[in-house]
Amino acid sequence: MCCLTHELRLNVIMTTDQADITTTTPRPGRYEIDTAHSTVTFNTTHLFGLLPVRGTFTISSGTVDIAEPVGESDIRVEIDATSFRTPVAMRDKVVRSPMYLDTDRHPTITFTSQRWDGGTITGALTVRGVTKPVTLLMESTALDGDSFTVRAAARVDRTEFGVTATPGMAGRYLLFSSIVRCVRR
Repeated sequence: MCCLTHELRLNVIMTTDQADITTTTPRPGRYEIDTAHSTVTFNTTHLFGLLPVRGTFTISSGTVDIAEPVGESDIRVEIDATSFRTPVAMRDKVVRSPMYLDTDRHPTITFTSQRWDGGTITGALTVRGVTKPVTLLMESTALDGDSFTVRAAARVDRTEFGVTATPGMAGRYLLFSSIVRCVRR
């Protein structure tokens, strides 16, 4: 995981109720992210790396437009920055403050794709109004009728997005894991 700087790695998610799963590209068309069945979790550290911190964000909306050829496909995901949660409510309030995420001014974190080259998706991640490139590495896609589900993991350096408060006390890197279900509309 340490060498995943700005890369998302997508893996198959298979559950027992998905009996008709294949591993091909989804059919062309518009898919919406099923926010009720999609999650973003993260791990980082606190107190000079001594204490692990785990938490979540909520995906508020998103679309995946699968084109033919697949290289012309588009992805847009919006994450509710105000949904930042850990087991410590006081920490959550501080992280949502101007000191870190500044969610009053920047309530949304976005990812938009720019190029889809087979197994690689290059795009832009915007946090606190700062946009940086991100590369997603597609390992596989699990199809189930008119939906597909992916798991993504990323290592993000918070300081590259202007989140620079309390160096040492708060971990510099966050390891993200996402489960995203997309449904054809």
